[in-house]
Amino acid sequence: MKKLLKKIHGHVTGDGKYTRYYPLYEMVDTFLYSPSETSAGAPHVRDAIDLKRVMIMVVFALIPCFYMAMWNTGYQANTALAAMGLEAGHGWRWSVMGMVGLTADPGNYAANMLLGALYFLPIYIVCNIAGGFWETLFAVVRKHEINEGFLVTGSLIPLIVPPQLPLWQVALATSFGVVIGKEIFGGTGKNIFNPALLARAFLFFAYPAEISGNGVWIAVDGYTGATPLALASEGGLQAITAKYSWWDCFVGTIPGSLGETSALACLIGAAILVITGIASWRIMLSILIGSAFMAIVFNATGSPANPMTEVSPLWHLVMGGLAFGMVFMATDPVSSSMTHKGQYVYGAFIGIMIILIRTWNPAYPEGVMLAILFGNALAPTIDHFVMRANIKRRKMRSV
Repeated sequence: MKKLLKKIHGHVTGDGKYTRYYPLYEMVDTFLYSPSETSAGAPHVRDAIDLKRVMIMVVFALIPCFYMAMWNTGYQANTALAAMGLEAGHGWRWSVMGMVGLTADPGNYAANMLLGALYFLPIYIVCNIAGGFWETLFAVVRKHEINEGFLVTGSLIPLIVPPQLPLWQVALATSFGVVIGKEIFGGTGKNIFNPALLARAFLFFAYPAEISGNGVWIAVDGYTGATPLALASEGGLQAITAKYSWWDCFVGTIPGSLGETSALACLIGAAILVITGIASWRIMLSILIGSAFMAIVFNATGSPANPMTEVSPLWHLVMGGLAFGMVFMATDPVSSSMTHKGQYVYGAFIGIMIILIRTWNPAYPEGVMLAILFGNALAPTIDHFVMRANIKRRKMRSV
């Protein structure tokens, strides 16, 4: 026992005397609590979240919109063909449909899904090839890893374009959104505007015939199908209810861009993003409040000369791309406001702008794209004033 205590408390020289004393608690601390290996740098506590996880979660939240993009595109086309008394359309897609024995039957789930997939998947593939090319090229030139940021952009662009958009325009718009909207600012995390929205803005101003009007939203050549927003701008709420119910618009069985017709699919994605902490619920809530407030103001003060003023907030939510833009576009963590208070202002501004543009610009009844781009431009200024107010308040506390 004496030898054991000597080993614990110190070590003994050849003449039996202690040369150094080690208290027992120091020895216990050394052997029980000190790791055998230590880090060379300072210790840090890190969250498990990274860029790749964020991007994958956004793509996962888009799955309901992917589903509706395929099913509703096929359903709208098959419904139009059936109304025209046709069993099939023209082109290579219908050759594929004929090979598997499917006709233009809107009640056939397989016919709707396959036809919609034949429109959606080529756009999705071309978009990702074009965007992936530019991502790789800039990564090689800058000598850094390929960022996962394009996973989201490459999933958003196919959902906000018409089903029959020429593929060369898809590649051109994607290139514009990635290069001009992101890479020239330094790449992922440094862009000022949302690249997917810039791609759509490019199409709207460069090729308006393929991105607007009543003849581009249903994938049948020569068939005209007005969206609920177009009907509202022409005849108000009565024009919408004469053709579609609120439930039709909420579920998404209406003409429109490939993946933004279903408010239900967008709300499912919103729940995923909010629960996982990827997107800001403050921005979504403030967009809802801002758009509802402005719609109520127009309901109370509008004139019969402008039929859009009679559209209620509930109808605005389920028409066009408001739900999709609110959930997936405005909440982009790079181009949106960073501060919590700023996010309320940023979202309210976008919601108000959406209704203003929809109501007072009959040539452009949508409004979501321009409103969010305006919000992106103002986001740094909003955060600047929020931070200055915080600094001023803290200075007053220290006086």
